[in-house]
Amino acid sequence: MNQMMEAVKTKVDIQSKSDLYKTALVLSVITIVYNLIEGVISTWFGAHDETLALFGFGVDSFVEVISGLGIAHMVLRMRKSEYLGIDEFEITALKITGTVFYILVAGLIIGAALAIYSGAKPHTTVVGVIISSISIATMYALYHYKMKVGTALDSAPIISDANCTKTCFYLSFILLGSSLVYELFKVPYIDAVGSLGIAWYAFKEGKEAFEKAAHKTMVCNDGCC
Repeated sequence: MNQMMEAVKTKVDIQSKSDLYKTALVLSVITIVYNLIEGVISTWFGAHDETLALFGFGVDSFVEVISGLGIAHMVLRMRKSEYLGIDEFEITALKITGTVFYILVAGLIIGAALAIYSGAKPHTTVVGVIISSISIATMYALYHYKMKVGTALDSAPIISDANCTKTCFYLSFILLGSSLVYELFKVPYIDAVGSLGIAWYAFKEGKEAFEKAAHKTMVCNDGCC
């Protein structure tokens, strides 16, 4: 009788884990699709309205797509077998992510310096306010559910991914703040300052990506992001 009960419990646990990994995969796909759409809209309007902060935010979203592909690949492997560390695909994704983040940092710093030197100002930052507000709500929801799934699975990589999603949540507040202040008060150079804030987060994310690749883990030693 006890053996039968144990067998039933094991079967339920396996099914429960399978469902949780499926949810984790769905969350990864949502993250990728959302960042792709957000990247397209943000870079287009950032270039059109000459707002460096929004454009940089959009490029950051594209980089998150690359990172998201690595996470989705990892979750797929975790569904099939016990997680034993990242593979070559995930290491390559991390290195590409880190490199592009560093390029973004350099571009934003140069762009901010040129904007301040030339006195360039955005035509409007209304789109930045709208996109950042949507991003705040979306990233918070994704963080909440990723953390819930990661905790249920006792999976450090998924929890680490949730914490990195939380970074995107904070990043959205930088865009919202700079866009809102400029639109309401037309404060000079606030858009450039906002882009430098995004550059700081991009540098931090790039550094973490290279650290993960070097240590061959999806978990940061300092708690991540």
